[in-house]
Amino acid sequence: MKAIVTGHTKGLGAAIARELLGRGVPVLGIARGRSDALAADFPALLEQMVFDLADADALGAWLSSNALQAYLQGCGTALLVNNAGVVSPVGALREQDPQAVMRAVSLNVAAPMALASAVVRAAAGVEKRIVHISSGAGRNAYPGWSVYCATKAALDMHAQATALDGDSSVRMCSLAPGVIDTGMQAEIRATPEANFPMRERFVQLKAAGQLTPPEDCARGVVDYLLSAGFGSKPVADLRNL
Repeated sequence: MKAIVTGHTKGLGAAIARELLGRGVPVLGIARGRSDALAADFPALLEQMVFDLADADALGAWLSSNALQAYLQGCGTALLVNNAGVVSPVGALREQDPQAVMRAVSLNVAAPMALASAVVRAAAGVEKRIVHISSGAGRNAYPGWSVYCATKAALDMHAQATALDGDSSVRMCSLAPGVIDTGMQAEIRATPEANFPMRERFVQLKAAGQLTPPEDCARGVVDYLLSAGFGSKPVADLRNL
């Protein structure tokens, strides 16, 4: 078994990578930087690729090489955790930088979809388990979050349509992990209320101690990813499993 985790250097991605590594699962982390902490703690199990997943040329060049096939060669099960993502741009359409919109769609949608197909092609003949880290925002519309809601909804639909393909070697789930105490939540709380009218709700969740620690969430994600029932529902919420 081998895993690929995007955005493994911070937040939930770092916690998921650490949880997998702690269980003896080799991890290939892909992010814009490296995790010195994970490298120090798991030198024999962690490999890292440094490039921007929002850069289609960089991702395409890596996928065009044989690096993915070489990494997955000989593994009995290939795991892909599409975790990397951004909440910005936040605000009404008139407030959104078109370049930021393009970056968000590239990172939140194009990269995970491309990686999913690449992993399935590279790991022919073995079981593939793919989890998209989604959000309740993909299932409920929020003012100011049109881009974030739309990109997460795209992942949900991608998983649902993939399930209809009928490939028994592929298990996929677009999984909403709940509200987690990460840097993304800090970014949300720092957003002007004029851009995100629901900001106060997230401020109160933090004040009331109702944000899930990333380590606890990661444990639940990995437990489900490795469970016999993973992928039975293409769209799920970790809090209901």
